Amino acid sequence: MKRKLISSGSVFEEKIGYSRAVVQGSWIFVSGTTGYNYETMTISDDIVEQVEQCFINIKDTLEKVDANLSDIVRVTYILTDANAFKKCWPILQKYLGTIKPAATMFSAGLADDNMKIEIQVTALKS
Repeated sequence: MKRKLISSGSVFEEKIGYSRAVVQGSWIFVSGTTGYNYETMTISDDIVEQVEQCFINIKDTLEKVDANLSDIVRVTYILTDANAFKKCWPILQKYLGTIKPAATMFSAGLADDNMKIEIQVTALKS
């Protein structure tokens, strides 16, 4: 099985030394994804808007390898404030409500104070 590295073109990937995603066989491992809009290099102050942008970024990444959100089998949410998680639920329902992947949520500091959430997914291309 050949390993394929996917880049979003973000300067962070080059500076830190990671890939936006790694494809190994039918598996797709998408790195922790934040709410940065990479076209404008901006991030909203609102966690709900950040969650929406996270899923736009994840969807774009999956599409680069002919996969989609329905291929997601595992999701991990990292929030800087666990109490804000409930605000995110409508967006999570919008994107994953029918997919229902295995999930974990925890609270931790993130690389940038502007980031309120980071979402990591694992997908299995069918």
